[in-house]
Amino acid sequence: MERKFICIRCPQGCEITTTLDGNGAITELTGSSCKLGPEYVKQELSDPRRTFTTTVMVEGGSHPLCPVWTEKPVPKDKVMELAIALRHIKLKAPVNTGQIVLENALGTGINIVTSRSIQGGI
Repeated sequence: MERKFICIRCPQGCEITTTLDGNGAITELTGSSCKLGPEYVKQELSDPRRTFTTTVMVEGGSHPLCPVWTEKPVPKDKVMELAIALRHIKLKAPVNTGQIVLENALGTGINIVTSRSIQGGI
């Protein structure tokens, strides 16, 4: 079976073609211009993950939303569930950069943290 991937590990965005045997093992891999491509494909086949970024609401702040992100990539199949969980979170200003918004998100062991400080409203 043949599968195609566009690598997202570096800015080159290599188009990688893999051939898999009947057990899902890679028998051939072409199109990668660096060592990150094969690593990316192996990860995608066994446990696809994504760094997730979004915003959460802030009450009483100089801005109504604060950007947040996962400290580490989360399982790809948890991204939508995580988005729904974060939609219900409201922070109270002031908010500090690196503040934990959701600890151990969805039982993954990965925290969601703020990536910007938000001062109290003026």
